[in-house]
Amino acid sequence: MESDDQIEATGPADPIDRILSRAAPALQTVAPQADPWDELALDLEERSALRRVAGLSTELLDISEVEYRQLRLERVVLIGLYGGQITQQEAELSLRELAALAETAGSTVLDGLLQRRSHPDPATFFGSGKAAELASLVASLEADTVVADAELAASQRRALEDVVKVKVVDRTAVILDIFAAHAKSKEGKMQVELAQLEYLLPRLRGWGESMSRQAGGRVAAGAGIGSRGPGETKIELDRRRIRTRLAKLRRDLAKMAPGRQTRRASRRRAGVPAVAIVGYTNAGKSSLLNALTGAGVMVDNTLFATLDPTVRQAQTADGRKYTLSDTVGFVRHLPHQLVEAFRSTLEESVQADVWLHVVDAAHPDPEGQIAAVHQVLHELGGSSRVTEVLALNKADVATASTIEALKATHQDAVVISAHTGLGLDQLRAAIAKALPQPQYLVETVVPFTRGDLISRAHQEGEVLKQDHQADGTHLSARVGPGLAAELQQASGG
Repeated sequence: MESDDQIEATGPADPIDRILSRAAPALQTVAPQADPWDELALDLEERSALRRVAGLSTELLDISEVEYRQLRLERVVLIGLYGGQITQQEAELSLRELAALAETAGSTVLDGLLQRRSHPDPATFFGSGKAAELASLVASLEADTVVADAELAASQRRALEDVVKVKVVDRTAVILDIFAAHAKSKEGKMQVELAQLEYLLPRLRGWGESMSRQAGGRVAAGAGIGSRGPGETKIELDRRRIRTRLAKLRRDLAKMAPGRQTRRASRRRAGVPAVAIVGYTNAGKSSLLNALTGAGVMVDNTLFATLDPTVRQAQTADGRKYTLSDTVGFVRHLPHQLVEAFRSTLEESVQADVWLHVVDAAHPDPEGQIAAVHQVLHELGGSSRVTEVLALNKADVATASTIEALKATHQDAVVISAHTGLGLDQLRAAIAKALPQPQYLVETVVPFTRGDLISRAHQEGEVLKQDHQADGTHLSARVGPGLAAELQQASGG
């Protein structure tokens, strides 16, 4: 009987199917669909040009002085584990997602290995035999990088690099690299840099004697006798520089937070409800924002295409205004460094009145994505009291059986397609129903000269009855506290 660890000489042409065939039958993937809202061609062209330069080997055969190297994902081999708490199906889905992440970062997935074991090896992640097998596979394929479907400890990464002789990165490093490539705004770039440095700090590594060189105190600058001392090693100096940079980034990001808080408070004073579009990465959130508001934000059929938040105004069928905000998508095992760095940006989602949860109904595991999104929202401090509207997107390509199964579990979900416009009217009605009702019931007579207040009552509140009479407009409406006071003042009450 053939061992699980044995490399097959032949197999499926697709590298992911070839990997999974060693351990289990592979799942079928859904072909990517073209997006009709592809309006920012220049940004998309620039993003598609973010490919790694071939031929830049990262082999660790003769390294005398290395700090940390820029992540170059060129020709990669994937590795992962299943068993214990990770089922075979979960491992397959996670490996496919890792392949998509690696390709989004600009790599070519060549092959990989899955090992069945209940816990990662504390030394090399893989067992010694599997690690040797991985080294042979890397050498035969002339791969540049090994990507682990987990977050590796610094010691595991170093030990595995010593075995396979090429660069080893983990899932977190790949996600951070994608964020670095996609960030556009100043705040977004600062948030990504903060997350990268926090990830890098405990993982600095040096080879040879270069990292143990010491400055020798002030004597190196000619200070003379009495000034000699051990000084700092090179790695200590770099750690101090990183900590200094981290402190500056946190200060600068803290200075940007009040502006967003002021804008959010202004909308709340005006009684404008906030709807946050949340969901798994590449579920179609930006496409849906475009379809509902004509926002014209860039969409791309890649993971983490949207990093910078976008807020647009929309209104219900009866004229009530609300805001729709689109921000970064979530993913399983979202690095905690990114959650902390993007916490101020993600507050738009956490502090919203309604969550518009977009689900990719064509994905092989939509329930798993729903659970992952709920987990991230919980980690961010999201309240369970926030009303959630579930939108099952990509219904034009999802199977009928999948839609029926999701509807059976989530009976209030709305089936839509941002691509074709299917179900958007029903979704708008569901959002309008979920919006919080204004607190104050006002029955008053508004003078004809204050038509602006009548207009605001329609936009910010819910007009129950409106009747024009000789002494003015008789209005019965539910409005916010600020507008209620203005209406009472205008009527002389």
